Amino acid sequence: MVPRNLTHVSDFLLLGFSEEPELQPLIFGPFLSMYLITVFGNLLIILAISSDPHLHTPMYFFLSNLSIVDICITSTITPKMLCNIQTQSHIVTYEGCMMQMYFFMLFAGLDDFLLTVMAYDRFVAICHPLHYTVIMNPQRCGILVLVSWIISVLHSLLETLMVLTLSFCREVKIPHYFCELKQLIQLACSNNFLNELVMNFAAGLLGGVPLAGILYTYCKIASSICRISSAQGKYKAFSTCASHLSVVSLFYCTCLGVYLSSAAPHNPHSSATASVMYTVVTPMLNPFIYSLRNRGIKRALRAFFQM
Repeated sequence: MVPRNLTHVSDFLLLGFSEEPELQPLIFGPFLSMYLITVFGNLLIILAISSDPHLHTPMYFFLSNLSIVDICITSTITPKMLCNIQTQSHIVTYEGCMMQMYFFMLFAGLDDFLLTVMAYDRFVAICHPLHYTVIMNPQRCGILVLVSWIISVLHSLLETLMVLTLSFCREVKIPHYFCELKQLIQLACSNNFLNELVMNFAAGLLGGVPLAGILYTYCKIASSICRISSAQGKYKAFSTCASHLSVVSLFYCTCLGVYLSSAAPHNPHSSATASVMYTVVTPMLNPFIYSLRNRGIKRALRAFFQM
């Protein structure tokens, strides 16, 4: 029998990590702790940068934007998941699901572009230090962030509008803890070929091009560092981009893990488990990576708490 299609279903069911009710309380505590650490950790980075005039530079301007995006991306997903666990309800409305998917793609794209912009900033600082203040002027920094916003907004809007054209069957169960684009496309009852085509093309373009740009800039940075004669100069140049390199590695490794896990057909919850690294763990670790390896941030935090 052909299932009955409903273009506008009233709600979806988010199955989360496990359908066993006794395991839900064990999940609530760790995720609440990680969410609070993420929010307060990134807020401290933003407050430290805004309160210290010495940190009003392009690198820290991009870092503060990255912290804002990290707060937004985890706040788009985690509170709803915690609410579902606490109320023992898996229901999310159709409108709420579309909004969550839209904002998740928006902030995920911003995360990707900001990391690319930060790599370009390090490239200019190390490879063209004499022209750094001219190239990375406030106007250009603002334009780079604005362009990142525009591309991310247009991409997430396109993907969301295309999902709105799909028809869904009754009792749509999403084996995830948030409304992910790929899961929604796969669960549609109508023809989803165009959606998958656009999704894969956008993932390759908006994910591959920034990654290629980051790899290119770090090849140039490595070449410039190798030409520095003194060991102290090499260490100083490498230390300025070590934190960013750590965050980039964590970001793309977790994204690759999500992609590989979603391709595995044997476990429908494997993608949800792997997505935790990208949506929860990575935004939580970013403040620690930048604060522990950055003397400017540590000095600003000490001054902030002394105030």
